[in-house]
Amino acid sequence: MLVAADKFKGSLTAVQVAERVTAGLRRVVPDLPVETLPVADGGDGTVAAAVAAGFERRQVAVTGPLGEPVTASYALRGTTAVVEMAEASGLQHLPDGVFAPLTATTYGSGELLRAALDAGARTIVFGVGGSATTDGGAGMLAALGARFLDGDGEPVGPGGGALIDVATADLSGLDARFEDVQLVLASDVDNPLTGPKGAPAVFGPQKGASPEDIAVLDAALAHYASLLGPEQAERPGAGAAGGIGYGALVALGAGFRPGIEVMLDILGFADALSRATLVVTGEGSLDEQTLHGKAPAGVAAAARAKGIDVVAVCGRLALERDALAGAGIRRAYALLELEPDPAACMAQAGPLLERVAESVARDFLS
Repeated sequence: MLVAADKFKGSLTAVQVAERVTAGLRRVVPDLPVETLPVADGGDGTVAAAVAAGFERRQVAVTGPLGEPVTASYALRGTTAVVEMAEASGLQHLPDGVFAPLTATTYGSGELLRAALDAGARTIVFGVGGSATTDGGAGMLAALGARFLDGDGEPVGPGGGALIDVATADLSGLDARFEDVQLVLASDVDNPLTGPKGAPAVFGPQKGASPEDIAVLDAALAHYASLLGPEQAERPGAGAAGGIGYGALVALGAGFRPGIEVMLDILGFADALSRATLVVTGEGSLDEQTLHGKAPAGVAAAARAKGIDVVAVCGRLALERDALAGAGIRRAYALLELEPDPAACMAQAGPLLERVAESVARDFLS
């Protein structure tokens, strides 16, 4: 039995999900051998998944999205680092109800990448998602030595809104170590930088951007891209995490891969799968987004290719049986089926998940 699930956002970490599922399974089959492999798709929780798989957690003081100091972590094993931009520039660093769609910066993400380089990393998996920012990665690049100057030769302010004032984009001072490092841009989205499917239009609202802010950001990012390389703005992943994907692609030589594919490789999923006869995966909400690069879909696809059954656990289930089957998931179990009140369900997610796992064991293992 292999438990390879993502976090239940707002309720349980991926590690806690694995612990609760294991407890529920063993309540029905006490001697059941269970291997746990918490997974992530490049967004928040990616470093935690790497640490659970044996990477060392390293902590660094960096600049948060509002310019204040925050403590961020990355993961290191040998010369491979897993860096999660949300650790430095994520929504979790914003006070409740406070957004800064025009001025939030990715500067701390650049500092986090530099810390990984300083630690000797030669391969960096850069997981991007959960950002509070829409600055095209300009802050990140500034932290790594780039300069973005206005018509008077002064540095422009932080955030995506200020990029409309860039007259000179000078990348000559970028950290030269990136020329000898494999940088993998890991994301669950393949949006372009701008336009109706771009970073401001699609993801801006969840960062507090009004329709007026979205128009400002889209124009500013288009201007920014005209200076750095407009053709790169259309590449898959350029619009990830407020456009930080674009900055990594155009200036740091990154290569894009779906986040869950990268993380399954890094975490040793293939070896764990070879020992499994049944896989339990899941995340907080199984919905249409799950089918487009989220962790459960990646786990299920890999397991189906090896002929191994997959069941899913979740807080909320918004997929029909045919969609689940198409993704390679035989059956899904939702916590809301046990506790229909969403607030109570989230508050009691741990015990409810154990009960769901008992059902899995009775249906598939008894």
